[in-house]
Amino acid sequence: MADVSLDSVVKHFESLADPRDTRNRRHLLVDIIVISVCGVIVGCEGPTAIVRWAKAKEDWLGKVLELPNGIPTKDCVLRVLSLLKPAAFQECFQCWIGECLLGDVDGSHRTIAIDGKTMRRSHNHAAGLGPLHMVSAFASEHGIALGQIATEEKSNEITAIPNLLDQIDVKGAIVTIDAMGCQKEIAKEIKGAGGDFVLAVKDNQPNLHQAIKKYFLDAMKSDFEWVSARQYETHDKGHGRVDDRYYYLMKLPDDFPFKKLWPSIKAIGMAIRITENSDGTTSEDIRYFIVSRYLSGKRFAQSVRGHWGIENSLHWVLDVTFNEDQSRTRERCLADNLSWLRRFAISLLKQHPSKHSIKGKSQIAGWSNDFLMQVLATQRT
Repeated sequence: MADVSLDSVVKHFESLADPRDTRNRRHLLVDIIVISVCGVIVGCEGPTAIVRWAKAKEDWLGKVLELPNGIPTKDCVLRVLSLLKPAAFQECFQCWIGECLLGDVDGSHRTIAIDGKTMRRSHNHAAGLGPLHMVSAFASEHGIALGQIATEEKSNEITAIPNLLDQIDVKGAIVTIDAMGCQKEIAKEIKGAGGDFVLAVKDNQPNLHQAIKKYFLDAMKSDFEWVSARQYETHDKGHGRVDDRYYYLMKLPDDFPFKKLWPSIKAIGMAIRITENSDGTTSEDIRYFIVSRYLSGKRFAQSVRGHWGIENSLHWVLDVTFNEDQSRTRERCLADNLSWLRRFAISLLKQHPSKHSIKGKSQIAGWSNDFLMQVLATQRT
């Protein structure tokens, strides 16, 4: 099983151009990449730790990789991960994702959440650079990272999102983005690529926000008696609180003032969360959305809730399990490529059927060669 699995991994990187000078190639590019992928899966934070793990596993790695000159050095791994262009590197992984992880998953059953995360300790004051900001696409229902774009600041998300959309397949899927991505061009690009959107609307689009809010306030006064609206609600209890969530989706009114400016909007949505805490206090949160399709109430609710999967199932794991927020990697390409390897590692670990946590699976993969091969060979069924 090990040989077959490694062959299937290696094939996704055979077309990747080697960025090194031909005179300095003592180690095969695919060997370095496979070692790096495996190292990050087992929890290594950078090239030094990756090589330490590889040397501890040298006998086993020698059976499943060519390794013509043994285990590559820390400097070799660092140089390769610093020279590889992130876009080309990710493209190889996207073939892997499409073939092995997503398989024949119907796009209409996918919610793709797009959101940003700052690597807070990746700043380089000497070079005048702040912390690196990553904008990621995440298939919420399946726990799979689809791609990422690095930017220098959070404010650059607006320009990064279209580039990210160009890299991934959104056909048939519902794309969710927070208020930063509520832009006409982004909405147009999603629809042009065959997808639909659920975009949060806040005060960065003040007139649109106020118009949607007014329609819902008027509709609620009559308890939606004169308005066609789809509704859904959930009631959750846990962590010392009770969360009641109410979702409303209304067909775009004929007299909606922004109809011409936003031609792809077909519905407007509202999500209300009422939280009752253990001390008896309550809080309320109301959010508004523009939607490109008149979804069922349940599908709208799934899309809204699914967007937070990128926070809970990806960003939180990156910081708690992979310690990304504490990474002091300053070189931009290296930081970008390591960040992507962490996201891909989480995707693979999530697909493994064992009941252990992501951290538990990562630890077991570091101890057991067979378990690591199972993680690498994991496919959606």
